[in-house]
Amino acid sequence: MRRALLAAGLWLVTLCGTAQVAELERLVAAVEKESGMQHAQLSVCVYSTSRGSKVYGHHEQVSLTPASVNKLLTTGVGFAYLGSDFRFTTRLATRGRVDSEGVLNGNLYIIGGGDPLLGSYRYRQTSPDSLFDGWYRALKQKGINRIDGKICYIASIFDDQPLHDSWQWGDVGNYYGAGVSGLNFHENMYFVYFTPGARLGYPASVVRTEPRNIGVGAKCEVTTGPEGSGDKVVIYGSPTGGDRLYRGTVPLGKNDFRVRGAMPNPAQRCADQFAAHLRAHGLNVASQSMQLYSQPDSLIPLLDYYSSDYYTIAQYTNLTSNNIYAESIFKYLGYFKHGRGTYTNGAKAVMDWLREKRVEAGGVRVVDGSGLSANNRLTTDFLCRYLTAISKESFFYDFQQSLAVAGESGTARNLLQGHLQPGVRVHIKTGTMDGVKAYAGYVTAATGDKVAFAIICNGYECSPAVVTEKMNRILAKIATLK
Repeated sequence: MRRALLAAGLWLVTLCGTAQVAELERLVAAVEKESGMQHAQLSVCVYSTSRGSKVYGHHEQVSLTPASVNKLLTTGVGFAYLGSDFRFTTRLATRGRVDSEGVLNGNLYIIGGGDPLLGSYRYRQTSPDSLFDGWYRALKQKGINRIDGKICYIASIFDDQPLHDSWQWGDVGNYYGAGVSGLNFHENMYFVYFTPGARLGYPASVVRTEPRNIGVGAKCEVTTGPEGSGDKVVIYGSPTGGDRLYRGTVPLGKNDFRVRGAMPNPAQRCADQFAAHLRAHGLNVASQSMQLYSQPDSLIPLLDYYSSDYYTIAQYTNLTSNNIYAESIFKYLGYFKHGRGTYTNGAKAVMDWLREKRVEAGGVRVVDGSGLSANNRLTTDFLCRYLTAISKESFFYDFQQSLAVAGESGTARNLLQGHLQPGVRVHIKTGTMDGVKAYAGYVTAATGDKVAFAIICNGYECSPAVVTEKMNRILAKIATLK
């Protein structure tokens, strides 16, 4: 009798699960028929991480553009190859003799290590002033009072292609489209401050840029938008030239309105800004900064400057969907595995790990680390199998903690609020670009049972807010599966 009751209980659980899956299928089919979805591609997949088997799939083998969900591959493989405690290293070195008067008769070298946080404005300890104060003290401790030479900067750990070829021109002048360098600085972005016109439609004007003296000159075609309309400015410009064109609107009544743009030549800006900092503190540098493409022999190390640990960087990458952090990790993986940081080598490093773990990658194309390229392609079936494979790794807890939690944090702070059962948590990475909306991550039930999920929609014709509502309904239903 006991055995029969247990079997009946198991049958009821299985029946309940089947009913829930059927409800999910009906919902997905209904969403596909709704307004704005007639020409869209909608793909949904769910896997049980404990069993490693598919729970549900709908067009799960269709290869689609994932937008920033691509960061799951970058950060996950980063945990695998680099480890949570890894730190990027930037080295200061000298070449030449320091005489009795404290004059360095030679050059100072800044050797980039791909650190995306170098000189970041986000944290006091990484700000340009804090960074350069520490470097200045290192020079003074060596008795250097003057540099009778240049500050040479070396960024050759990465190639000299800061942008991927497939990135859109309308993205690359803006902060989210800033390329990466072997020597990043200030997250390779700058602030431009606008004053709106007195009335709707009137021209806005540029007040200032920060950091100052970064070689940016701009033509401003920005006008005044409605109150509360936010940042509608698009910045056009190349990663190497300083010319910028500002178009779009800033909100009425918001004086000193701040917009973020992509900084030209961040490696040079780092060297130039450091030289200016030294001069302001009485340590003169005789000559202008200069780029080198390889390290000279016989350099004398002066200081190794370490970034925050990889866990912190990966967490910020996923929580805020930061592109420059993702691309720095991606290119560093290329350097780590194949000797130089390039987009091609970064993609090879990701595929290396998939092969090592026997995660079949049909329908997968990875071209960058952030997902900014529309040429990336993933299937939801692949994403679920990848996330399931990650769940078996020793670093899984750190990886999962790097993701936003629906209703609580990051880009998912306002997601599914009031729609989750008690004890259910959804760790998620979201992705958005023109015509693309994507979700992927893990649902953990109150019992601890976990499923990996992925939802990608390409080519919708409704507004982003409307497609988000549709996908939220699907995700809320996935969160009820047992």
